[in-house]
Amino acid sequence: MMMKKMNRRLAGSMMAAAAALACALTPLGALAQDKPTLRLLVGFAPGGSVDVVARLLAERLRPLLDQPVIVENKPGAGGRLVLGEVKRAPADGNTLVLSPSGALVISPWIYKNLGYEPTQDFAPIARVATFDFAVTAGSAIPAGDIRAVMAWLKAHPDRANYGTSGPGTVPHFASVLLSQASGVPLMHVPYKGGAPAVQDLLGGQIPIMVDTASKTIEHHRAGRLRIVAVTGPARSAALPDVPTLKESGIDATAEAFFGLYGPANVPADKAKRLSDAVNEALKSPDLQARIRNLGLVPHYASGPQLAEIQAGDLKRWERPIKASGYTPD
Repeated sequence: MMMKKMNRRLAGSMMAAAAALACALTPLGALAQDKPTLRLLVGFAPGGSVDVVARLLAERLRPLLDQPVIVENKPGAGGRLVLGEVKRAPADGNTLVLSPSGALVISPWIYKNLGYEPTQDFAPIARVATFDFAVTAGSAIPAGDIRAVMAWLKAHPDRANYGTSGPGTVPHFASVLLSQASGVPLMHVPYKGGAPAVQDLLGGQIPIMVDTASKTIEHHRAGRLRIVAVTGPARSAALPDVPTLKESGIDATAEAFFGLYGPANVPADKAKRLSDAVNEALKSPDLQARIRNLGLVPHYASGPQLAEIQAGDLKRWERPIKASGYTPD
């Protein structure tokens, strides 16, 4: 009898130990196997700023939402293809997209067959970050501030060109605003990416470049190029000595954002839970610092606020885009 009790105790201990070992060996993600996976889609290749922000955000959202969050890259058509996929996804809040604003406020004025309606086909969840653009002068232009740069361009109409990292982008039309507000006709020289544009700016093939500050800030700090103005409503924390266009007497402002969206008709309670989690994630000093290192400003806005911001930007870009006469190839 004593032996049987000992055997039962030993067996019970072994089962408890086995259970504890199993728990220890179970991946953390498996603890939430009953929770659906949240897919965070990105319409660009890995490594770009929107992809990096999505991965930083996913890392913070997993514990806040207590569910698996994965990032999926679906590059193509400047982020427009992935928006079409999200539009068609189930409206359960488990398929989201982190999208730069251009595909939602610029593209609708350019492309006839987008495959989505920007203000009706998506549920705005939260704005995550904002960013503006830098006007950078190269070696072709003598030293001077933005007013001197624009005066030089006006005096040399045959060389009044500007480069960007691509046509149909926010920097492209930010430059159109600059041209319209300053009264200086400018010719767009689009490049396939920022790197070749910077090389031509350094070499004097183009006089100015308008794009995100991250593309030229190190050259600016080293004295090889000069960032002479930023397009945002306030000075950049990374460039506190560089004035805005408005400060310089040029009445133009251009800013963009990264927004988190789901399909239309995501339940309101689910959308609010997701938005609140983003807000909480963005309170992290570490996450803020890592976003700022990308040349962005962590800047939360709720879903309803994002809807208002998007609608305002969509209306704001209509006039300069139509006035430019631009049509995609």
